[in-house]
Amino acid sequence: MQRTIRLELHPTKEQADVLFQTLEQHTACFNAVAAHGWQEGIKNGVQLHKDTYSQLRERFPRLPSQLVCAARVKATEAVASALALTKGKKVSGPKSKNCPIRYDARSYRVLREEQLVSLATLAGRQKVAFGLYDHARKAMESALSFHSADVICRDGRWFLHLVVTLPEPVFESSGEVVGCDFGITRPAVASNNRFYGEKRWKNIERRYFKHKRALQSKGTKSARRHLKRLRRKVKRFRIDCDHVVSKRLVQNTSSGSVIVVENLTEIRQRMKARKGSALKRQMHQWSFARLRALMEYKAQAKGIVVVGVDPRHTSQACCHCGFKHRFNRKSQSLFHCRECGFELNADLNASRNIAQKYLAALGKSEGSGVASITLLSGSY
Repeated sequence: MQRTIRLELHPTKEQADVLFQTLEQHTACFNAVAAHGWQEGIKNGVQLHKDTYSQLRERFPRLPSQLVCAARVKATEAVASALALTKGKKVSGPKSKNCPIRYDARSYRVLREEQLVSLATLAGRQKVAFGLYDHARKAMESALSFHSADVICRDGRWFLHLVVTLPEPVFESSGEVVGCDFGITRPAVASNNRFYGEKRWKNIERRYFKHKRALQSKGTKSARRHLKRLRRKVKRFRIDCDHVVSKRLVQNTSSGSVIVVENLTEIRQRMKARKGSALKRQMHQWSFARLRALMEYKAQAKGIVVVGVDPRHTSQACCHCGFKHRFNRKSQSLFHCRECGFELNADLNASRNIAQKYLAALGKSEGSGVASITLLSGSY
């Protein structure tokens, strides 16, 4: 399996200057190719290479040819994505102020024992030292091979995002199935009666939102600078929350299990919330896809499989008797079946329905002995 690890580079002052000049010229190549592809409507990499390579080599003679090609590859991907978004939407052409340098086997090499990385630059090969934290050290020690790497400069600090191949864990099914319901009020609820997320996160989000609105209404140059810093801070906070939820969920699930989630693709387009409402804003901030992606790669490392099921009626059906009705859910947190009177936390009921839907698709029941699911009777 492939994983990306982030290593912090520790270049000398001279090496940092060379890397920054290389980054500037690489960014200029990216912007030139992207501008040409956008203006001409070209998203074919071969054609873009023919149209721009010679001119870029003449313009930047010191930039290694492999980095010119790497910039063209990144620009091709950006143009293709932008052109795909133009259908029914107003999209501007791709442009970067600080485009990360993409290295491949021809332009960089990792010296694992010396804890150095050899990078192609304007001044030839530079051997730059890097630091290792515990997770990266374990990944480096067990890595079978190295693939592409991106060099990124952020606030004066240099990082290497390195793609490595790690040994594939063996999945040995234990027969346990855990349903997981994603939500806005509670980030995740599992069918084994575990609730993930913290109440203070919503208060932090609310405080960030009020601060953002105040800065937007002020509109000064200082406020705009503060908004930029705040946007990065909020982004880091939300990613950290998703990491915490996904990590705890995988830790509380045994190896060989199957975690079942809902396929929530295009849920924002299907919702009927009023434009400008708080619910609409919360839905567009809901990072369910990122949470699932984080969960999948953490689960794979532990020998757990994550699968998706159709989300229809999981919140309306009773996990006890199967009766479906839109008014079964009396409130955000309370589920009360109008048929059998069964009561349970609404998110927990949905998570059990998700697990049951997966078992039904396999043609198995929870009592068959082939696959099991934790279904407790009574109220929660």
